[in-house]
Amino acid sequence: MNSHDTHVGGPDLAALAALLADGTRADFCLALLDGRAWTAIELARHAGVAASTATGHLNLLVGGGLLTQERQGRHRYVRLADPDTAELIEKLASMAPRRADPPRSLPAANRDRALARARTCYDHLAGTLGVAITEAMTDRGMLDWEQGLTLTGDGTAWLAELGIALPPATRRPPVRSCLDWTERRPHLAGAAGAALCRHAFDAGWITRIGTSRAVALTDTGERALTDRLGLAVGTHTPAG
Repeated sequence: MNSHDTHVGGPDLAALAALLADGTRADFCLALLDGRAWTAIELARHAGVAASTATGHLNLLVGGGLLTQERQGRHRYVRLADPDTAELIEKLASMAPRRADPPRSLPAANRDRALARARTCYDHLAGTLGVAITEAMTDRGMLDWEQGLTLTGDGTAWLAELGIALPPATRRPPVRSCLDWTERRPHLAGAAGAALCRHAFDAGWITRIGTSRAVALTDTGERALTDRLGLAVGTHTPAG
């Protein structure tokens, strides 16, 4: 058997890597980590490319299985294919070197800081806020990391107190660790992470900042997280 034979039928990792090797396609995937569906025109505007260029890149991403699409009338919307894809993009972002060029303007610097403070990672919370919530839940015995991340009975009870009932067992695990690309520490993903993020939006704890995936913690959210998790108001870190 020659070396070529050993690769026949195996996964084409190079093809997947090639999809993300283009800067525009990578920017599209990072933007879609907000969990929402975008049109080609919206993504083109975000990346600063022509609509026809965006369409070509999106066709490759859809064909490669990283994105899925749906049509409503004349409009085509795209989103990340599934939570596993979102986790892959976030994990690669955490491993990627930081760009050397600084933000070109004060608004750009403010956007970067807002993303680092708090943002959505597909359907769960990330950034300083997401990591702080995860660590606070761990400190209070709601999450256990000893044999892989698990949700404890106290964690299930705490979610129930918030009115959050986890969906029946599916392929998606109840909890999963997702490495945060700005904090370089894990934040909570999985079904519980998604449910907690939905609750935070519905209860008015967080609100989106413009059209980006950055979110702001509201006064209501600060009070709730202080009361329920001991997060220090205004710092998003566990109170001593």
